[in-house]
Amino acid sequence: MTTMYTHLPTRNLDKVAGLLRPACVLPERVGLDNPALDVMTDFRRLTAFIATPGDTIQQAEERMIRRKVRLLFVVDNEDSVAGLITSTDIQGEKPMQVVQSHGIRRDEVLVADIMTPVERLEAVDFDDITHSRVGHVLETLKARGRQHALVIENVNGQQMVRGLLSLSQLSKQLGVTVVTTEVASTFLEIEQHLAHA
Repeated sequence: MTTMYTHLPTRNLDKVAGLLRPACVLPERVGLDNPALDVMTDFRRLTAFIATPGDTIQQAEERMIRRKVRLLFVVDNEDSVAGLITSTDIQGEKPMQVVQSHGIRRDEVLVADIMTPVERLEAVDFDDITHSRVGHVLETLKARGRQHALVIENVNGQQMVRGLLSLSQLSKQLGVTVVTTEVASTFLEIEQHLAHA
């Protein structure tokens, strides 16, 4: 049996036509008993913005400003997560430390020089998030002293970053200011903190 195909009707595009983009629309307000998914940026529904290790921090900062985000995932040549970089990393002490230790100018500092490498990133399993509440997310971020937590999922046997939990996003949705203190997770971080105190 042969199927007959006909052409689809076409029409001209409007001069004011927009472009649909993936959207992760989170509720404007949540309470501690809301499902944790209500505060997770889901990368199946929203594009994660990226930088490469070889980008300058100026390029990364411009990308953050353009995209209205405060965090970029750093992705290597093999499309694997190499780390992440935040606006706090760029605007904080890290660039000056690199400038002084490497004898370079600030505009030569690369993302790789100041990013948080993948082996230091913490994550929560997506399965745990699906069975949790906003209060669990808040306590997790406070207990770890972090501004962000990644959400991972196993996809065809490979660990994938599925989403992001952000303290600033959570605070906005709760309608309160939540402050955490960064927790040093390695002896090197503790030594560096003491050296600058």
